[in-house]
Amino acid sequence: MAENTQIDVTRLTFERAIEELETIVKRLEEGKVPLEESVAIYERGEALKRRCEELLRQAEARVDKITTDASGQANGTAPLDVQ
Repeated sequence: MAENTQIDVTRLTFERAIEELETIVKRLEEGKVPLEESVAIYERGEALKRRCEELLRQAEARVDKITTDASGQANGTAPLDVQ
């Protein structure tokens, strides 16, 4: 885990960030981490969470939905409304 804290969060892929975040959550849930380390990995977890949210927003912005005409035939695409 110590080597992971040296990697810049902004350079991580979604998959790598979520994997590290899951590891942090598991360690904190076990409750066997000293207080100072708990605070440090919690802060890293917050940064990882923000990175994952950012990457998800970027992916959502790139997703298109297929539009169809009255007969059900595809006739183009439109931005996906994810609200």
